[in-house]
Amino acid sequence: MKIAVLGAAGQLGRDLVPRLAALGDVVPLSRADLDLARPETIAPAVAAHRPDVFVNCAAYNFVDRAETEPEAAVAVNDFGVRVLAQACQTIWAKLVHFSTDYVFGLDERRATPLSETDAPGPVSWYGTSKLRGERHVLDAGANNLAVRTCGLYGVWGSGGKGGNFVETMLRLAAKGAPLRVVSDQRCTPSYTADVAAATADLIARGAGGLFHVVNGGDCTWYEFAAEIFRQSDLAPALAPITSAEFGAAAKRPAYSVLSTAKLAALGVPAPRDWRAALAAYLAERANRPK
Repeated sequence: MKIAVLGAAGQLGRDLVPRLAALGDVVPLSRADLDLARPETIAPAVAAHRPDVFVNCAAYNFVDRAETEPEAAVAVNDFGVRVLAQACQTIWAKLVHFSTDYVFGLDERRATPLSETDAPGPVSWYGTSKLRGERHVLDAGANNLAVRTCGLYGVWGSGGKGGNFVETMLRLAAKGAPLRVVSDQRCTPSYTADVAAATADLIARGAGGLFHVVNGGDCTWYEFAAEIFRQSDLAPALAPITSAEFGAAAKRPAYSVLSTAKLAALGVPAPRDWRAALAAYLAERANRPK
């Protein structure tokens, strides 16, 4: 099996590529090879490589910036993905695509994890563009796979965004400044190694359709920050604030905890609890090459 991976050098791609190597020959692709913002590059690149499976780890993920430049988010996450889905359909390649919990909305009363059948309702341009993208993928073929995940963090960081939440918290704590973190958004931050392992398992099983892949349990971003500091033996001045007080340009879901029941029903082990995943991340981080 030949597997092409777009965004192979990103934080998710770097964890996914070695796991996919157990399934076949992996072809890592970068933006220089195929740029979702430049639709004319998509079909030729797909046709040139002719993979059996095409995995898309690339996206426009500047959530707040998308509110002022929605056309950039739409160009990549919506239109670019549609062209990619069409190109894969032309050569009968399975398309695997990553989506987000941001396809859900502001239901503050929600208290049970969201399943793949729950109605989405994005409240930002980023979420809207990602929802459109996942629909293009699923509409292009029943064998295609869309994976929704949440709050990704991996040891390779997120190059385009300059780090991930864990690294940001540790960096700010090192500066000694007081920290204020949002406490009214509940979700499940997820370790890229665990998301990659479950995704590779889904591909190995030939799964198609929409799946939620996140670590277990849930927390607010404030609770996540507190656990980062607890496990790192740090004690910065940390205070909870509301989303309104934080004042981000884009609205975030108030509750976007994703259920992995469908994943488990297929026989794919549900990823471990988020606290255990964080501990594994911190251990991997401590041992990574400098």
